[in-house]
Amino acid sequence: MTTEQDGTDAASQPPVIIDVTDGVATLTLNNPRRKNAITLGMAALIDDFCDRVERDMRIGVAVVRSNGAYFCSGADTRDLAASSSDPASPEAVSRTSAVYRTFVRIGELPVPTIARVVGGAVGAGLNLALAADIVIVTPDAVIDSGFAARSIHPGGGHLSLLGRATGWSTTLAMATCGQSFTGTQAVDRGLAYAAAPENEIDGLIAGLTTAPAADPELTRRIKQSARLELGPPAVSWASALEIERGVQMWSMSRKGQGAWSSRGPAKS
Repeated sequence: MTTEQDGTDAASQPPVIIDVTDGVATLTLNNPRRKNAITLGMAALIDDFCDRVERDMRIGVAVVRSNGAYFCSGADTRDLAASSSDPASPEAVSRTSAVYRTFVRIGELPVPTIARVVGGAVGAGLNLALAADIVIVTPDAVIDSGFAARSIHPGGGHLSLLGRATGWSTTLAMATCGQSFTGTQAVDRGLAYAAAPENEIDGLIAGLTTAPAADPELTRRIKQSARLELGPPAVSWASALEIERGVQMWSMSRKGQGAWSSRGPAKS
């Protein structure tokens, strides 16, 4: 088992906690006093986490979660205020890009990613959740676009992230009309995979992580094929056959050589 805690704030509390255990990499936002708003320091540590997951081929799945009662309230308002004073300045663009990068890096990870959303996810916090492949929510979590309420145009690919999950009508209802949803409603609209009470949510996630953590190499190849096939843009069925053909042959050969069994890697 390997456990790491990276980064400290002025009070010597880690703003992001990184844990790698038995093929599961967990990123925990640890800024609960500000509802886990993403600071520039946190963004840098999330970048480091993604570097680790990409490099370590023993990792088969990643979980994004938070400490406290709220998943993520978005970008830190102090950074937003600093950027608003001169939004076209190189410094403001750099700050905004650093936060954007957190969503992009999570969304580009080569392993399946699971977002554990309790309390709520709004604005950039919703971007972070929707960048994950699988979103698990508590039934009463608040899922909210939040940008228009602050008189700010959505950013970070927010409309695209909403659209790929739920379609045009719900995207516009959230982004322009200020509609928000509970966790249960989010599942109904395709914004989340499942809802579970907080005392059950970790068990649900553990069940989802078991298979990918046991076979990271196969999991990474399936994730890559899914990305190639589903896009966006998605490819034709004929193209999907060819994308899968070689990788399926590789997996069958590996199994035939005894390198893998249904119980896990062969013992040497």
